Parts: sequence; C-alpha cells; structure tokens
Amino acid sequence: MTKHRRPLPILSALLLCIAFSANAQEKVLNLYSARHYQTDEALYANFTKQTGIKINRKEAKEDELLEIIRNEGANSPADIFLTVDAARLAKADEMGLFAPVKSRLLEERLPANLRSADWFAFSTRARVIVMNKDMVKAEDVQNYEDLANPRLKGKVCSRSGAHPYNISLMAALIAHLGEAQAEVWARGVVANFARQPKGGDTDQIKSVAAGECGVTISNSYYLARLLRSEKAEDRRLMSQVVIVWPNQKSYGTHINISGGGMLKTAPNKESAVKFLEYLVTDEAQRYFADGNNEWPAVASVVVKNPALESMGKFKADTLPISTLSKNAVTAQRIYDRAGWK
Repeated sequence: MTKHRRPLPILSALLLCIAFSANAQEKVLNLYSARHYQTDEALYANFTKQTGIKINRKEAKEDELLEIIRNEGANSPADIFLTVDAARLAKADEMGLFAPVKSRLLEERLPANLRSADWFAFSTRARVIVMNKDMVKAEDVQNYEDLANPRLKGKVCSRSGAHPYNISLMAALIAHLGEAQAEVWARGVVANFARQPKGGDTDQIKSVAAGECGVTISNSYYLARLLRSEKAEDRRLMSQVVIVWPNQKSYGTHINISGGGMLKTAPNKESAVKFLEYLVTDEAQRYFADGNNEWPAVASVVVKNPALESMGKFKADTLPISTLSKNAVTAQRIYDRAGWK
C-alpha cells in the first residue's frame, strides 16, 4: 500500500507548479507602447509597486508596433497598445485589434468624449495657432478657418498633411464644417503656403520665429517644452511668437490625446484592465500628463506645470474623440485632393 501512495506527493507538486505558473501569468502585463517619455518610467514602476504586476515593455513607432501585432496574430503576447493621437488609435481600431472594456472606474473618471467602448484617452493636448507678431495681426488668426483667408497668402507653414496630428484636426473640421467646406478650407490653406510642408511642429515654430512664414499650427506640448527649456536659444525663440487659442467664440480649440486599449488577443486580460484603471488614478494622471506637458484626461486632477499655466486657460472642443477616428480616412483624402502633401 505504501508503494501505491508514493506518487501522490509528486502529483501534488505538479499541481502546485501548474497553479504557480497560472498565478505568475496573472502577474505580468505585456505593454506595446509608442510613448517615449522619461517620466513614464516612474509611471510603470509605480504600477508594479502597487499591484505586483511586472510590465514587459516593447517600444517602437506606432506603425511598426501595429505591424508587429498584425504579424503575431492570435499568438501575440501584447496586452495593451499605447500611443499618441486619435488617428493612430483609429488605425488600430480599424484593424480590429481592440477588445471592449467594461469598467465603471473608467466610465466615472473619464468624460464621455474622451473614451470609446474599445479605447481610452489618458492625457490631452491642444492644436494651437502660432504667429509671428511682426508679420501677422492676432485678429486675423482667431480661428482655424482664418488660415485659409487670402490675406495670409505666402505666410502659412505646416508639416505634412499625412501626419496624424493634422489628420485629426481635419477630422474635427469635417465634423464642424462638413466635408465640402473642410475641403474648401484645406485648398485655401494650401494656397497660402509660404513653402511646401516639411519637418515637425518644432520646425514650424522655428520658421515662424525666424520670419520664414508668419503663422502655423502646432501641438501645445511642443510650445510648453520650449517654454520650460533651460536653453536661452529656446526662450528667445518663444519671445518671437504669439500663441493663439483658436475658435474660442465657436466650438473651441481642437483637442487630441494620448491613449490606448486592451487587445483582443491579450493573454493577461485581468492585468490589462487593472493597468487601464491605474492610468486614471490621480497619481498616474500627473505622471502621464506632466511628463509631456499635457493636461490630465481626468478633469479633477490638477497638474502644476508653469509652462501650461503661462499659456492660460482656454475653451476646448468637446467633440467626441471617437468622431475623429471615424473621419480619419476622409480627412486624408481631403488633404490629398487639396495638394497638402
């Protein structure tokens, strides 16, 4: 009888190993992120400290990560995809990558316009008008629509119309103006170009400051970054330009986001939901927003950022972020037809 009972401890050990492996699997989160900000390190470390869930992180550019996820298919280890800009999230959504997330905490903490059933915003940034005060009058550029006015001929510079930041702005204008008028606007802006689109938002700001062009549009965090810079050159740059919050008497300044969602093939769904919920806590919101000179998506969270404070308060567009994603493809077609390359 004794010989027959000996295998039982071995069986018990095997069961314990299986249980341990399952438990270990629950304590892991595989994060694919297109965010590359130093303060995110503290964000992730704090999540692990609070939950015991280890984050395995893969970082790359958005398109590269999406291609990796597509190629990995059902066997992808990715649990969460994080990126910046609604157009990029829309692309992931169109690919059918996200899974719906049911969370009372996310619904309570995030405004309805900053979330969808499949993905969520965790910080916001504004797309503002930047002008050279010696070349353009502030009253001439109070709205996005003003950039198409013939009085600005030869004075507008911009980055590519194919860039997600501009696609999201166009997606918002389609919602506000209608597709036909949005295209009229795009053609008007192209007619006002001082040069062909090139470079990023910081390059446009530098061009305006140098007088190469009189006005441009830029994401607010590039301006805040220059305002907070310790370089005298950056501070001199900002002294040459004026920031205008567009459309304050109509629908408000266009808002974009950093955000993400849980993938359909996520092997660690419980950890994924915990991570998304963690990102809307007060502490995480401060890390998330202040690290890139953005605003928290949770309205009650206050971030002490001298650069953002110096830029002043403004009326933000409350257009649902999901609307931007729906209009993204049409937005690109309009830019193509208008010659905004």
